[in-house]
Amino acid sequence: MAWAQETPPEDLASQLRLQGHRCDEPVTAQRDAQLSKPDEVVWNLRCGNASYRMRLTPDMAARIEQLN
Repeated sequence: MAWAQETPPEDLASQLRLQGHRCDEPVTAQRDAQLSKPDEVVWNLRCGNASYRMRLTPDMAARIEQLN
């Protein structure tokens, strides 16, 4: 999946679910410019039930951290 500058919350939630995490009703997705690197884009995703930080690296599974 290509991760452009504007990734819809639904796309990130789909990736999250594929990796076994729960995301009820994705609400917002914000790119974290401070934590992102040229080869790793960091997104903060807020779902109805939880919030996650997702580190996306091409051709690899996302690294996911639950924030709450």
